[in-house]
Amino acid sequence: MAAPMSNVDEIRDRVILGEFGVKNVHTTDYPGNYPGYDDTWDLEKFKKNFRIDIVHSDENMLEFDMIGIDAAIANAFRRILLAEVPTMAIEKAFIYNNTSIIQDEILAHRLGLVPIKADPRLFEYRNPEDQEGTEIDTIQLQLKVKCTRNPRAPKDSSDPKELYLNHMVYSGDIKWLPIGNQADVFADAKIGPVHGDILLAQLRPGQELDIVMHCVKGIGKDHAKFSPVATASYRLLPEITLLQTIEGEQAERILVTFDYLILIWGHEHV
Repeated sequence: MAAPMSNVDEIRDRVILGEFGVKNVHTTDYPGNYPGYDDTWDLEKFKKNFRIDIVHSDENMLEFDMIGIDAAIANAFRRILLAEVPTMAIEKAFIYNNTSIIQDEILAHRLGLVPIKADPRLFEYRNPEDQEGTEIDTIQLQLKVKCTRNPRAPKDSSDPKELYLNHMVYSGDIKWLPIGNQADVFADAKIGPVHGDILLAQLRPGQELDIVMHCVKGIGKDHAKFSPVATASYRLLPEITLLQTIEGEQAERILVTFDYLILIWGHEHV
């Protein structure tokens, strides 16, 4: 017996949160699952029903709705963003001098996690057998900082910010050292750390850092430092259906709930 069309659409397209549990959590979006229901995949039908609406976009975040797509495919996009979109990150740190209290390996690890502003499409993957990088596969950076006493500090001051110079080492202290013709090719790229206020180490007078770093192209599947996003997540689009008329105190409680949902999801979703 063929299933009613409206019931099939509800089963295929919605995860239903009931009073005592969640229904339809497994995808059934494949042909032949429902007798008498044409569920074959068609490119033109998919193009007609699928769309992407940008909800919010700025320098650090992109939020969008994918409409007309199965949750499994949305999750595939999420996993691709995390693991398979290439970026540039620090792979090798040549530490020539480190007299700070941070061990070399800990400092190298912190440097590797600093996000680097560079277009990976302009670089090639570096051959693991190559000992030295070239202008087509490597970005060279340098961190050279020495802490000294501030000769103009007040005599009665105990604030390190007044007593010392360069005692806080930030990612903004990392400088780009062009290789080959990179200075001409990437003249307008402003290669360097994405954020200049990431604290890397604290120094005291006499302590210094002298490090040269090589950035290479990689993907998050190899190491999390290559992941282009801090996190990527998806959530199901809510559809709220009232099964009966709500009046009085219950209606007021419902309004409070709706206000909260609007605050979380936005007007376009509630």
